[in-house]
Amino acid sequence: MKDLKVSARFIKGVGPSRLGILNKIGIETVEDLLYCFPRRHEDRSRIKKVGEIRPGNFETIKAKVLTFGDRMSKRGMNIFQVAVGDSTGVIHATWFNQPYMKDKFKIGQELILYGRVERYNYLQMNNPEYEILTGTKEDFVHMGRIVPVYPLTANLNQRWFRNIMKFTVDNYADGVSEILPYEMRKRNNLMELGEAVRNIHFPVSEVVLKNARDRIIFDEFLILQTGMALKRASIKMDMTGYSHEIEGDLINKFKISLPFQLTRSQSKVIKEIEEDMKSPKPMNRLLQGDVGSGKTIVALYAIILTVQNGYQAALMAPTEILAEQHYRNISALVKELGIRAMILSGDLKEEERRRRRHMIEIGEADIVIGTHALIQEGVSFKKLGLAVIDEQHKFGVLQRALLKSKSANPDILVMTATPIPRTLALAVYGDMDVSVIDELPPGRGGIKTLFFEEKNREKAYAIAEEQVKIGRQVYVVYPIIDESEKSDLRAAIKMHKDLSGRFPDLKVGLLHGRMKSKEKEAVMHDFKDHKIDILVSTIVVEVGVDISNASTMIVEHAERFGLSQLHQLRGRIGRDKHISYCILVSDPKTDDAKRRISAMLKTQDGFKIAEEDLEIRGPGEFFGTRQHGLPELKIANIIRDRAILETAKEEALDLIKRDRFLRLPENRMIPESLLSKFTRDDLELASVG
Repeated sequence: MKDLKVSARFIKGVGPSRLGILNKIGIETVEDLLYCFPRRHEDRSRIKKVGEIRPGNFETIKAKVLTFGDRMSKRGMNIFQVAVGDSTGVIHATWFNQPYMKDKFKIGQELILYGRVERYNYLQMNNPEYEILTGTKEDFVHMGRIVPVYPLTANLNQRWFRNIMKFTVDNYADGVSEILPYEMRKRNNLMELGEAVRNIHFPVSEVVLKNARDRIIFDEFLILQTGMALKRASIKMDMTGYSHEIEGDLINKFKISLPFQLTRSQSKVIKEIEEDMKSPKPMNRLLQGDVGSGKTIVALYAIILTVQNGYQAALMAPTEILAEQHYRNISALVKELGIRAMILSGDLKEEERRRRRHMIEIGEADIVIGTHALIQEGVSFKKLGLAVIDEQHKFGVLQRALLKSKSANPDILVMTATPIPRTLALAVYGDMDVSVIDELPPGRGGIKTLFFEEKNREKAYAIAEEQVKIGRQVYVVYPIIDESEKSDLRAAIKMHKDLSGRFPDLKVGLLHGRMKSKEKEAVMHDFKDHKIDILVSTIVVEVGVDISNASTMIVEHAERFGLSQLHQLRGRIGRDKHISYCILVSDPKTDDAKRRISAMLKTQDGFKIAEEDLEIRGPGEFFGTRQHGLPELKIANIIRDRAILETAKEEALDLIKRDRFLRLPENRMIPESLLSKFTRDDLELASVG
């Protein structure tokens, strides 16, 4: 068997300097080269006569050099052209500012050219790829076939890299070890791995390319889902947490004290949480719910169950504003129950911070609410039974793990108002149970979403003014704090001044991320107490701010916000019985910006918004590897390849069910692949491998 771990410097054409460039893009070994997959392919297999090609299309032709030369344009640009032809016609290949090209051609040479055909006064290809035919097999590495195009840096060119990849594939692809059991490959009609690696680079046909891609995508998803299944199995089988009594005076008093009726969906999720908390195995649950769906009250139910059983609960929020809001709301709901709630924020004076930490450590605080301050050194709990993480996508994997480490296997409940479709949630958060609140509380007036071009901004202001006149309040949100010479975007600080002049009889407030925590809290208190009519803000109001009397939100430069951000912002209004207005002010230029605006106008369903956001941004950017802790997917796409993902997930669950520690002979190669993607800590299974 060939050793694929040898240095890439042994590949023909890779010298010491090129090896250094390869290292910078993560290629050190021959195996790294084999697994550096093309980002796309170009079909250059259909070689045409010049007379058969059509302007506007990418075409491949074979023709002879008739003449060539260069000239200077009026603007001082060097233009080099080669006229090539066959019995059916002539076309000009043109390169700009590359005078050295004239040393590469001779009259009478036979070329293959590939590029986009344009028609000016004559047919032309600008900056085409070309191959000078020499009669050797290398002639058709770049032409006359389905050609790979690789993700490279500026210091590498496709032709050179394609040549070394062809050498690597021809000489080493047969050394790729199969990792999947034969029965699994047969069951899913999968190509052998070595053959798939060979054909993902240099396929013999479109059909073979698809089969090769499907095999490698399946492997990526299988390893991902097997890792997730192992983590889930570790939590469910190997860990002992806290078993809770569900019935009790405290939880009954809490139910009676609620000033509203729980929705059917909230009640269903509470039942799922109760089942988790009755079990001695630690809860590890993701709670998805659209903005305003009532996730916090469900989390509070779990918190009170924990306190009822003699444990402490921690709630970690991503911003001081949201932590303060949670503290106020939760304190009001638990005050009469004799439960002690405390906030631990980053701006406390050192003496007060020490006092509160001591109270937490000796168990005099039942519920501790805070931001990252909860996971700092020096914060110790007497008996932490539940950790709730709000807006989990705002925290990294390490931050969530640090909170979890404050106790021996506490129950974990993470909440997000950025929902993803359930099948994808199970794939991405495969180590967690998933609950969904899929309805909003009754009695809400609804939200109308409107769009105005920037020249019609006054129409938005007129709606805002009318709403203030009838006693409502308004948000005006900007993407930046200060104006810049390099940007024509309106900024919050300047527009606060402008709007104060535009509405001289109204109280206009300002909120942005550079303000100190106490200043932000004071502004939000004033807004909640209706001492502010119009609040000019940045994205700092995106998460969790709940002012039920605010009925209008104007989002300036809406094209500069992500779709999920826009939906989160819209969720700050529409929280009482009155009709609300979300007004997007924008002149969107790009297709993606137009799609985001269109999606906001079409639906208020967070799951449909998330689907569209996934389509626009792609799964890598949407999920963020740092945030969810998943290994990188090289070519698999969670959206495009959903069917393969589902199949791989089923196979992974079956694999772990049959062979918990992957010790059967047919599964012996899987642990090595797992540990190349996950760390042992990720898997929480020292026995793997």
